[in-house]
Amino acid sequence: MKYFIKNSIKCAVLTLCFTACSSNDTGSSSIPEPPVETITSITIKTDYAKYAPGVTVHFTIDKLPENGVIRYKYLNTILSEEVLTGTNWSWTPPAEDYKGYLVEIFKTVDNVETILATTAIDVSSDWTKFPRYGFLSKFGTMTDNQITAVLDNLKDYHINSLQYYDWGNKHHAPLKMSGSSPAASWLDIAGRTMSFNTVKTYIDKAHERNIASMSYNLLYGAWSDFSNDGVSSECFLYNDQNHTNINKHDLPDSWQSDILVTNPANTAWQNYIFDKTKLIYQNLNFDGWHLDQLGDRGNVYDYNGNLVKVNETFTPFLQNLKQRFPDKKNMLNAVSQYGQSNILSTPVDVAYTEVWGPRDGYKDLADVIQGNNSLSNNSLNTVLAAYMDYDKANGTGFFNTPGVLLTDAVIFAFGGAHLELGEHMLSKEYFPHDNLQIDGELKKSLIEYYDFLVAYQNLLRDGGDFNTPIIGSGDGKINLKAWPPAYSNVAVVGKKVVNKQLIHLINFTNATSLNWRDSNGEQATPAKKSNMILNLQNNQAVSKVWYASPDFDGGASKELSFNQVGGNLVFKIPSLQYWGMIVVEYL
Repeated sequence: MKYFIKNSIKCAVLTLCFTACSSNDTGSSSIPEPPVETITSITIKTDYAKYAPGVTVHFTIDKLPENGVIRYKYLNTILSEEVLTGTNWSWTPPAEDYKGYLVEIFKTVDNVETILATTAIDVSSDWTKFPRYGFLSKFGTMTDNQITAVLDNLKDYHINSLQYYDWGNKHHAPLKMSGSSPAASWLDIAGRTMSFNTVKTYIDKAHERNIASMSYNLLYGAWSDFSNDGVSSECFLYNDQNHTNINKHDLPDSWQSDILVTNPANTAWQNYIFDKTKLIYQNLNFDGWHLDQLGDRGNVYDYNGNLVKVNETFTPFLQNLKQRFPDKKNMLNAVSQYGQSNILSTPVDVAYTEVWGPRDGYKDLADVIQGNNSLSNNSLNTVLAAYMDYDKANGTGFFNTPGVLLTDAVIFAFGGAHLELGEHMLSKEYFPHDNLQIDGELKKSLIEYYDFLVAYQNLLRDGGDFNTPIIGSGDGKINLKAWPPAYSNVAVVGKKVVNKQLIHLINFTNATSLNWRDSNGEQATPAKKSNMILNLQNNQAVSKVWYASPDFDGGASKELSFNQVGGNLVFKIPSLQYWGMIVVEYL
């Protein structure tokens, strides 16, 4: 639902003291200090947002460090290292599909290693396996250089797919034609001028960067002049049983029309809008259709007076859509999860939810993602449209970095992606709204968070089962509490992935709110903690323990010393600000 309306696992956490181990415990109680964080000013970039298996990656950096070394890693495993000799070089990742890699540039001085820069590589033949969804919303006259700048910026976040929001003309006839050819320009529903050449150039240049393009449109909906374009009155949903009052979504009077709601189950409507979609595909190389809806419409009726459960109409529409266009991708927005069970029972390619109240807590974000996992039999990854700083965006200014990063930490830790990046950052459901800006601190952090999402996608988004590890502080530096989050605590999220136990630490110690939207931009920055001793209840043989955080050394993994002390695994993590991930690998 993207238009402004005219009216406008839970268990106790065991805390064990590291210094209270008895004399017959095995292992030493001395754990070396982890390395300290190093600030870097080197920027490393790649040529594509994702790579097909077997394709070579080309890198550039903005400056050449002295005695720099490049390291390629899969999770915590070093694949290779080589001396950095220039600002441009290439690497061919292993040919295995659906893998994420981290690339580090480092130097060593007096046996001390310093991370200078990192980036990530996604090797995936299909973007829907690990969707990282962005958007475009402005399609007026643009130069090639302007389009290139937008796409290159999104590529640097590894955005691999884009929603082309409101690119079209009428909802019931998105591509305006001039005879047998597309019109050069048209007006969208808000009266904004759209350029065919801009839309086409965006699609073509996005494909050059391995970024998919999804055509946005409602699965139902027509303008008030529908009869002039051949839409029958029998195609609509009505507020009464006598088909006199068409159900509609009110929009501002200055816009070209309200949205009149059609019946997705009506086969005449399906055939009509599918033909209009075919016309789009014949003239624009979109990769698929991002379908939208307007949420629960209440009691509505078809033309013959039969009560229609709108969520149940999604299933036949989507099934028939896939039959009509078997090679195109499809996704349908579950507004506040409305109809999600119907949607995910059909052959859609991504689970997509626009999150609204009452799902206002960080816990709700996790619940939506886990719910989508269950409804799709763990076959689809989730994208959340979750608009930050919603009320603050009524004025101008900057996004509040702590609010954005805590929300991203929760979404990413639970395996989701956040629709937030486009020509600007989203704060409202009407995507062209761009009152708030991203400052330098947030931009740097977001690059690191998206690097982290890609580099560790095989742990974050590639299966596994959430659980509740029992872990506590050994030195009292932090208070740990099993998910869901609580004030003055670090939330613990566990997940078992094959032979690995993941432990996410999300820092709500200084949180002023547990509402993810941070509507007024008031969420506080968590105080950074360093060199914390942790005790994990454990009775399995451990081969290694390592740690990574998007807030520390660009997400580079750090192998940790550990001791098995009685029934507890004891180790020290180097730093925690917003989010860190501990990985325990078992023999």
